[in-house]
Amino acid sequence: MSAVLEAVRAGRAGETALLLTKLPDAERRALVPELQKLRKEIRATSWAERNERMYPALQVAGAMCHGGAAAAAAWIAGADMRWRRAPVETLLKALADRDTGWQADVARRLAARPVSADVPFELMAGLVRRSGCEVPVTEAYVVGWVRHVGHTWGRLSLVERLRAEPDLAALVNGLFELSDLAEVRWLFGDGPGSWQSSLAELAHAGTLDRGAVLDACVARLLRGGGPTDHRVFLPLLVELAPNRDEERARVADWTSLARDAVSPVAAHAQSVLAALALDGVLTPRQLAEASEGLLFRAEKKLVRAQLVLLGKVLGREPSAAPELLPAVAQAFGHEDTQVQERALKLVERHAGRLDEDTAARSEVAAAVGQLSPALRIRAAAVLGVAPGPEPEAYQEVLPPAPEPLRLAPAPDSALELAEEVGALLASGGDVAAFERVLDGLARHAHRDQDALREALEPTAATRWWRQPEAHRRWHAEEYFGPTRRGLLGTEDGLELVLATLYGVVSTATLLAAQHRGPADHDCPRHGFSRVLDVRFRELAHRIRTDPQPLLLATPSWSTGLLEPDELVDRLDAYRRLGARAGEADFAQALLRVRREDRATALAAAGRARGLGTPEGERLARWLSAGGPAPPMSARRTSGPRILVEAGEVLEVQLHFPEAFRRLGRPVTVSDQRRYCYHWVQENHGTWLATLPEQRELVAVRLLHDLAEAAVDDQRGTAAALPLLAESGGAAGESTHLCVAYGLGARHPEDRLAAVDALLVLAARGQLDAERLGADLGQLVRRGAVKPLRLAESARTAAATGANATIWEMLRHTLPVLLADLATAGTPGSARGLGELLSVAAECAERTGAHGELPHLSGAAARKGSSRLVVQARRLRDALAGPVAA
Repeated sequence: MSAVLEAVRAGRAGETALLLTKLPDAERRALVPELQKLRKEIRATSWAERNERMYPALQVAGAMCHGGAAAAAAWIAGADMRWRRAPVETLLKALADRDTGWQADVARRLAARPVSADVPFELMAGLVRRSGCEVPVTEAYVVGWVRHVGHTWGRLSLVERLRAEPDLAALVNGLFELSDLAEVRWLFGDGPGSWQSSLAELAHAGTLDRGAVLDACVARLLRGGGPTDHRVFLPLLVELAPNRDEERARVADWTSLARDAVSPVAAHAQSVLAALALDGVLTPRQLAEASEGLLFRAEKKLVRAQLVLLGKVLGREPSAAPELLPAVAQAFGHEDTQVQERALKLVERHAGRLDEDTAARSEVAAAVGQLSPALRIRAAAVLGVAPGPEPEAYQEVLPPAPEPLRLAPAPDSALELAEEVGALLASGGDVAAFERVLDGLARHAHRDQDALREALEPTAATRWWRQPEAHRRWHAEEYFGPTRRGLLGTEDGLELVLATLYGVVSTATLLAAQHRGPADHDCPRHGFSRVLDVRFRELAHRIRTDPQPLLLATPSWSTGLLEPDELVDRLDAYRRLGARAGEADFAQALLRVRREDRATALAAAGRARGLGTPEGERLARWLSAGGPAPPMSARRTSGPRILVEAGEVLEVQLHFPEAFRRLGRPVTVSDQRRYCYHWVQENHGTWLATLPEQRELVAVRLLHDLAEAAVDDQRGTAAALPLLAESGGAAGESTHLCVAYGLGARHPEDRLAAVDALLVLAARGQLDAERLGADLGQLVRRGAVKPLRLAESARTAAATGANATIWEMLRHTLPVLLADLATAGTPGSARGLGELLSVAAECAERTGAHGELPHLSGAAARKGSSRLVVQARRLRDALAGPVAA
């Protein structure tokens, strides 16, 4: 036995197998505990010291020594065995002396493992072949087979390799049953020699049952799978080329696919149904059933194609109108008014055929209310019904503006605080959670640092700076010290405070970093990050040298706003305790304290002056002065972008510590273009909480990054927009430009964030729709915002009930673009202009808007039936017609 273990430790898999072959079963089983002990010993070893050469021999030894098939399979497929496996042939030879039933059992158990277990296909197939058992058609086995066949290069083509497979039919059936082809989709190409063409060739040749393959392919498309699995099975269906009889036998399947399948599959099913309908194979009832589902789909191309088909069938067989026109009327509810008009034209052309079928006429008439107002009047006249009741006066429905939340006090228990610290480090949190934890760390460090360390130990033990030096990627002194490149974000800042509590960072390093800070970087966003960085460093240094009883800057509200009375109370507590206020902490408190409510601010100023401390006197002067005058600003262009330059804020530049002065410096276009290495999106919440009553100072520094979301397709930069809308202070030029860029952002989640911000500003009465609309017109004209993206954002906002708001915005956007259309023919901004006109027309119809829109009549008078022209006419008619619902 010692010889076996010695061979395993040396990593000699072949010698291990040879030694075990000579041992009886009882002695092999007796080795299992020793092998398990060795396996645990390897697992407990650090990655740097682990001897992975042992694994192949260990895998062979465990497979040979376990008597049960389940235990052997579990050992072979163990996660730790994947890093260094034994060669498949070595394993197969090692198990060759087992009976065939045992080998078959192991094969089935290995095949039942998930695909992620990555059991070698050659091992499973070898055990199946040697045992003579039925092939296990599991996900892991089928995926392994597809990989094996796809990777087997040589002179044989894929179809020849497949033809040589003895279990081809069973494995091909398994291929159709895979839940997702993500693991092997890349192996399925296109054209001759692909899997699809090879399987189709074998089906046509009779090697595979063609009918069974066709049924399985259709069934798989009906069932669906991964998001792109149709790229495998739809080409196979096309390669199988079902004849007309086979297509006729599957009418119900094509109907289901046309209704519910992904767009490419639905288009194929629609084409099959269209051919059957034009050949007279489909009954009107079958065509109506297929159309009812198709006309509800969002894809305009599919809906238009179905209406064309219905028109052809009705033209050839007018008697089918009572069956088909109710299906056509389903398109009256489509969001695209051009689709509605196409459907209405069909009804107008064949409405006379409904005179003798009152049920069909009633069904069509019931759908008239879904049409746009202008079309509704036409349909009512054709069908001889009333156009509907007089609409009620429109009332704007805006989502309620979110209310700021009061921050709960810092946890009084060190254990509770430790839980919150662990949660923040694990998954992050908002400004409120971060500020509460920061205040809690200061309070408990002042109260009892030993108790705080004891409570934090489970969290601190997992941090990188508590690991042995050999396993650290960074040295804590360098990572947190003044030579660090980049400023501390929220997570690194918490790490610094914790590392300080545990003595990992020296006092000298903390002092040097606090005074010198990391390498400076001249960009407009640097000020916010620098403020956060210096607050962390000051807190860490004070924990080591002079713990603060509490933090003065902890906000009262989730937006970062601090109530003046609370700040006075905190300064009073400092006075009673004889504590020294932190320079950065007090400066941040001043920037956060509420000054807009003048009565409250002046009352708190009197209390602060009565404290008789320098901080109290400074707060009193700050509160009495009121808010600073907004800096001078000027609009500038940079390529397609429109940006804003802002002047300096002397109040911040002259009376605050050096780390805060950048917040008051001027912002130029050249500053905004400069790449900033330290900037991270997750700090946006802290930016707004730094200046909770100075929204424009934040917005002007965000502006370039929001422009990137629209112009350069950056992702995630618009996430700050709802926070910007919820912030305090005037919503001026920079704020509205930020929202404008967000509405034209590339990514849907960014556009949705911009819509949220727009609705919040509107609900708070702070949205200047005229300014926003004019900005959007100029941005679209310059190419910074694409009309199609803007139209999608506007439609999303209008769908919440903000039709009047969106109309007021687009009323000032469209004239700019229509003027270009009138003077330049077809400018670049005309692409997607039809969609913008469609949204505007819908909003105008719903709100009953009237009046002239500059240059609209010229667009409506253009020839043709393009979407732009049709929607321009619709908007013109809506603005000139009666009020509609």
